[in-house]
Order: sequence, then C-alpha cells, then structure tokens
Amino acid sequence: MTLELTDKNFQTEVLENKNPVLVDFWASWCGPCRATGPIVDQLAENYEGKLVVGKVNVDDNQPLAERYKVMSIPTLIIFKNGEIVKEMVGARPYDELAAEVDKVL
Repeated sequence: MTLELTDKNFQTEVLENKNPVLVDFWASWCGPCRATGPIVDQLAENYEGKLVVGKVNVDDNQPLAERYKVMSIPTLIIFKNGEIVKEMVGARPYDELAAEVDKVL
C-alpha cells in the first residue's frame, strides 16, 4: 500500500517511522512522474512489512518540497530513522530502485 503523504502526516509517517521509508515527490502533470508511479506502487507491494512507501504531491505540499530541496520531479528519497540515506532524481527502472532499497534494508 502506498501512503498519501502531506504536511500534516509527514512527521509521523516518515520521520518517526521505525521502518525505512521511500518517498516519491511527484505531480500529476509530470510525465516521468506518471511513468514512475506504477513502479513505486510495485515496490510498496513487494516490500510490504519491510519498507513504507509514500507519495508527496508537490503541488499540494509545497512546504515539504521546499524543505527537502526538491527542484526536479520525480525525486525519490529514502529515509531511515528520520534521516535521508538516498536521494534519486528522475525516472528510474524498477530494478535500480529495488537495488537501492535493498542496500537500506
């Protein structure tokens, strides 16, 4: 399951989460974001119980995008213990994203 992350729940769902969290910063008008969306959803399904996966719509949550200096989308950030451990900008294939997740787990 992919969480919808917002300014209101980011602290609890991401920064205070005991599991690693993959956050997809995206927007509905972004073609590469739409291509990445199903890949992120597949990661959420395949890593259920080990990895939390959430999406931040940058249009609806500008303060979060600014806080994490998201300049291009899609931007995918992996958090562990509330800290950024990996940041990736641009669309990536499933295998590349899964390899980065495996490094964190």
